[in-house]
Amino acid sequence: MKRIILSAVVMLTCLLTAQAQRFALVDMEFILQQIPAYQQAGQQLEKLGQQWQREVEARSAEAKALYEAYQQSAASLTAAQRSAKEDAIVAKEREAAELRKRYFGPEGELAKKREELMEPIQNAVYEAVKQLAVQRGYDAVIDRASAQSMIFASPKIDISNEVLAKMGYSN
Repeated sequence: MKRIILSAVVMLTCLLTAQAQRFALVDMEFILQQIPAYQQAGQQLEKLGQQWQREVEARSAEAKALYEAYQQSAASLTAAQRSAKEDAIVAKEREAAELRKRYFGPEGELAKKREELMEPIQNAVYEAVKQLAVQRGYDAVIDRASAQSMIFASPKIDISNEVLAKMGYSN
């Protein structure tokens, strides 16, 4: 009998605790797609990335052209000339690799530019979410876009449109 009463009390406590927590959802992808500055920044980054990719490909093409010219004339070159041409090819390939790393590496120009353009917008979204969460007493706000294990969530708890309205964008 004591076990049944104790189990009932524990279960009731768990139920009350679970009901006391308030959750909300946001869809960051949806929110960011509604912000024109974010879209413009994305387009700017894409253009910059394409421009830099063309530069890297041009350097790689130069290295390839040097290698093909070397292959055609290798038989008629002295050992010193072959060595010099091989060094030039390796230097050009290294130059292309360094350029790729400078532009596209983890600490590269594209990453820096992305941080410069996107971070202020993402911070503004975060602040709007935070303000809404504090105002409405949410214990947790979950990003629907990154919650991979979420199968279903009621649209009633999605505050994405409220976040956009708080930021001055209407949907």
